[in-house]
Amino acid sequence: MMARQAALLRYYRVLVIVLACAAPPWWIQPAAAEDAFQALAFTPRQGTVLPLDAPFTDTSGQTRPLGAFLGHGATIIAMGYYACPNMCELERTDLLDALARGGLKTPGDYTLLVVSIDPAETRFTAQQALAEDLARFPDAGAGQGWHFVTGTPASIRRLSRAVGFHARYDEKLHQYLHPMGLVFITPAGTVSGYVLGVGYQPGDVRQALAHAARGEQVRAAPILLLCFHYDETTGRYTLAVEKLLKLGGVLTVLMLGTLLGMAHWRGQR
Repeated sequence: MMARQAALLRYYRVLVIVLACAAPPWWIQPAAAEDAFQALAFTPRQGTVLPLDAPFTDTSGQTRPLGAFLGHGATIIAMGYYACPNMCELERTDLLDALARGGLKTPGDYTLLVVSIDPAETRFTAQQALAEDLARFPDAGAGQGWHFVTGTPASIRRLSRAVGFHARYDEKLHQYLHPMGLVFITPAGTVSGYVLGVGYQPGDVRQALAHAARGEQVRAAPILLLCFHYDETTGRYTLAVEKLLKLGGVLTVLMLGTLLGMAHWRGQR
């Protein structure tokens, strides 16, 4: 019973995130919202070869070409940045949770490549993010199969272009605005497919890994999840974290009330 309740609560939290981040507020003009959102959506690039010679720096401070970080099987690329105040950490947490629940181990089943899109970040910020993720999701093979890297503006641009990842830095918000999603790479270093949004399920991740390992190209579902909204008082897109947390808290209370009511009703039967 407790396991089922936990699963339901996790589902509702993910649903809150998707609804709060994916749906534009009612006061945005539809055309303006569509233009602004689509400009930051993933552009599918199945079959595109990655810039395998582009240099990136790992948490040990060693700079190597991108191809050196790819595994012999399928590789998952997660693009964001380590100091993100919004949902980059949630994306990694959801992914690592799905991998753990699916019984998938690195480096045998997959290689994980987390890439910072902020050229100002260093290996020390990557080290901290890696240590925090390992503390929550320990994996004996992480030393070989998890790579948290930083790169130069040129390397980041080349990789972003290859996988169809779009981001821009907002000077007033002091944050990057970018889409949420994972890119799955074949052993040959080409784009196989995508799993977009958050709330990743073990079966979806496993299937995407299987396609990538076989060198297949898979069409992505058209999901767009962005983590900012339009503020009518400033006329700008701003983060929705506070509203998201409030909405999440309300739905969590409602969900708990529903579960308690169901348990009481069953006890009366």
